[in-house]
Amino acid sequence: MGAPHPLLAYFLAAADGRFPPVDGKVTVLPPLGGGLECSVAFTGHAVVATALSEQAVHAQEPDGFGGSLAPDFLRHLVGPKGWIDVVDVTLTARGTGGTPRLTELAGADDHPRVRHARDVRTHVEVYGDERGLLTLADGVAGRRELSIELHDVRDGGRGHGRSLIADALSLVPEGEPVFAAVSPGNARSLRAFLARGFTPIGSEVLLRPERG
Repeated sequence: MGAPHPLLAYFLAAADGRFPPVDGKVTVLPPLGGGLECSVAFTGHAVVATALSEQAVHAQEPDGFGGSLAPDFLRHLVGPKGWIDVVDVTLTARGTGGTPRLTELAGADDHPRVRHARDVRTHVEVYGDERGLLTLADGVAGRRELSIELHDVRDGGRGHGRSLIADALSLVPEGEPVFAAVSPGNARSLRAFLARGFTPIGSEVLLRPERG
């Protein structure tokens, strides 16, 4: 195995409550694996993982106060035909370990949540039951990443999202950080993660450039 991507250190530090300086600057790091890049915004400081040079990035005058997620800047990063994912809230919590409360789920390869996970993550594991489905995988910069989807969201999911997240944390060793990326517009999901102890540490967007 090679050295971890340097962005991972930023995520792990943030999980411990240690953040970059609030200086409005943008740090440029090498691209992620698998042809992916990203822009991550912490409070007052941004980190961009890209194959572009620092000069090319800073020529667009992004800043650490939200400018690193501006549409025009992201389009500059990926090129006219590159893929820009949605901007997500970055959340983190700690695994609870113990006896796993979910079992691996077979036959879900065609599920959209699983297909997306395998497109942008590695070592994807799929779990679920009558409440819903979740993936646990190595995500951005190699961090451990959790994603869930309920089978039935009528009546707000009847608390199934919160209980599924709680059970998912039993799949992660006690004290080990796990991360989730949730669209801020998906208020039900965001509330469920917050209710189960996840803490916001920033915001992010995944990119797949096509610069031609």
